[in-house]
Amino acid sequence: MISLSPIDRDSRVLRQLSVVAEFGHVTTVGYGPRPDGADEHIQVPEDLKTLPQTLTGVARLALRRLRSAELAAPAIQWTLKALEGRRFDVVVANEARILALAEQVAHGAPIWADMHEWAPEERTHIVSWRLLVAPLMDHLCREYLPRCAAVTAVGGRIAELYEERYGVPTRLMRNSSRRQDLAPSEVLEDRVRLVHSGSAVLGRNLELMIDAVAVLPERFTLDLYLVPANDGGAYMRMLRERSDGSPRVRFHDPVPPAELPRVLNQYDLGVFWIEPFNTNARLTLPNKLFDFVQGRLGVAVGPSEEMAPVVREHALGPIAEGFALEQCVASLKDITPEQLRSWKTHADVASVPLSFETDAEVGREIMRGLLAR
Repeated sequence: MISLSPIDRDSRVLRQLSVVAEFGHVTTVGYGPRPDGADEHIQVPEDLKTLPQTLTGVARLALRRLRSAELAAPAIQWTLKALEGRRFDVVVANEARILALAEQVAHGAPIWADMHEWAPEERTHIVSWRLLVAPLMDHLCREYLPRCAAVTAVGGRIAELYEERYGVPTRLMRNSSRRQDLAPSEVLEDRVRLVHSGSAVLGRNLELMIDAVAVLPERFTLDLYLVPANDGGAYMRMLRERSDGSPRVRFHDPVPPAELPRVLNQYDLGVFWIEPFNTNARLTLPNKLFDFVQGRLGVAVGPSEEMAPVVREHALGPIAEGFALEQCVASLKDITPEQLRSWKTHADVASVPLSFETDAEVGREIMRGLLAR
């Protein structure tokens, strides 16, 4: 299993690992220490980049010498050497940037490509990424996805995009959380306790939640459990400054994925308003939505194409008409305790169909099929 991420903190890959481990001896390759569930771990040095960000690598990208850039990233070169001479029955590749690497180390073994999100537009809001890296991601998908034995993605519309552009059947394996044995917490008559958990990444417009609480009635509070981004904490500092020391906005240390639903359980509404600034933002179906459900919270979202139908189908909470501040505030300001109780009760019911126990069976079917080869 290859994921050039800190696997021990990557909730999607950890859940994937738990399924793969049911079928045999698992070697993981990624940053950070050995994750739970791995029999063996090959730890990639954290200073090695996953994209060809060397002078020669950037030149290859600029000149569209994409085939020569496939394996040029320092982390990929290191992994190739680390796995030299090894043979595996199945290779699980997480995300497009390692598809060529997966084929090299598979030596003909079947590959399961878990694409997570829509790779060709992963960071197209960043000009350098759009100009240099996006063509490489498209090339890797076009060249290698048709050779993979199985392909999965986090949302139904993203799976359709892979099928439409690259002609590969793509199965849905959502970012769902393991089912937790929890009950909805009590609702307070004079409080609405909002919460958000996730990465403090520029572009997710987390400041919108802070701005909303500033103009909502005093009974609204917001608690944030944020993982700092790789920006030296700049965006997190901006968010703290934006809150202007308000006692109704509280920042907390991030919580390990397995513990998060129990921590969230003390709140009323999980909030995520993300504007559709690119394809992945427009079609996001994030793990935080499933964490909110397992925490037995109501869920407040905007008119996001994948999230809003889930919230509507399971009657989980309010859906703002748009992503403007006044629209998000309007979706919350008149909430009643009775509504909160109803949404939290519906989250309790939805905790089974929206759990990883449902999505894990997709992974098991894939593994059975690959090993049967």
